[in-house]
Amino acid sequence: MDMDKMIERINFLYKKSKEEGLNEEEKLEQQKLRRKYIDIVKGNFENQLARYKYEPKN
Repeated sequence: MDMDKMIERINFLYKKSKEEGLNEEEKLEQQKLRRKYIDIVKGNFENQLARYKYEPKN
């Protein structure tokens, strides 16, 4: 699942939870999608930091 579709699904489940509630299967899907999204964002951030080189000014 690409990021756009993942975010769209997360948002849909959030809106549905506020309007009518989620069943147990949807709650589990929501948790998994949120965890996957967070892991991807953290991984991207860690990759950016790994490429960053700090050079102090002397």
